[in-house]
Amino acid sequence: MKDVSIVEGFAPYGDYQTWYRITGDLTSGKVPMIVAHGGPGCTHDYVDSFKDIAATGRAVIHYDQVGNGKSTHLPEKGGDFWTVDFFKAELHNLIDHLGIRGGYCLLGQSWGGMLGAEFSVDQPEGLKALVIANSPASLKTWVAEANRLREALPAEVQATLLKHEEAGTTDSAEYVEASDVFNQRHVCRIVPMPPEVQRTFDAIAADPTVYHTMNGPNEFHVIGTMKDWTIEGRLSTINVPTLLISGRFDEATEACVQPYADEIPDVRWHIFEHSSHMPHVEEREACMAVVQAFLDTKAA
Repeated sequence: MKDVSIVEGFAPYGDYQTWYRITGDLTSGKVPMIVAHGGPGCTHDYVDSFKDIAATGRAVIHYDQVGNGKSTHLPEKGGDFWTVDFFKAELHNLIDHLGIRGGYCLLGQSWGGMLGAEFSVDQPEGLKALVIANSPASLKTWVAEANRLREALPAEVQATLLKHEEAGTTDSAEYVEASDVFNQRHVCRIVPMPPEVQRTFDAIAADPTVYHTMNGPNEFHVIGTMKDWTIEGRLSTINVPTLLISGRFDEATEACVQPYADEIPDVRWHIFEHSSHMPHVEEREACMAVVQAFLDTKAA
């Protein structure tokens, strides 16, 4: 990537601080792209590769959602605090803090795409284009599909997972090791994980407050406050061009993504044939090219 400017800062959000990083120039003339990370409870690290798009002259804004990464941590907060509305308001706050309300596009990955969809159905001022990457439209479908994928794991791995889930010992090393088998098939097929992806997993382990509260102990045992979440039936109000991204081996299977394709009026869908949940890592150059081409056409 050619040399581009990098600026980091904090956006005050009530009593909290949202860390952000701008790669590129917000005044370049191209609509900047905000990247919303997944989880809930991940960090910006694993989606860091989207900064590559700044080489095209479009500024790229990463941020850590409150509770995560370099933003304010609140391990004492419970399920009534960590809500979709809280994170939507944080995103609006960041947009206004950066002074880009006049025009921006949004890329959300996994939970970030769910958040992006929730944000976009409100037809927010200034949104020019939306990218929903590797995101389910319903967590009930997500769990059903995860269980289908799980049934294809080796029998001994399935037995280990079930044993610890029934015993309530999902924090055990044996359970984590068994979970990694699923992750290596359906989350990130690069083994060992690239350093930036490992940093995110390490960050979740260090402070799992948001992830455990809203999701659960892992990607397929979803027992948190979001377990009944769905945006199905509400997507038709999204009024900007939308790109869907998923991987052929993605835990966000085609069944998970299909409602976005069915309901959003102006939508297109690209499936990366050699990726699971992280095409931006697993097929980095190809993924950047697809996103860049979409944005250059729809959000110049």
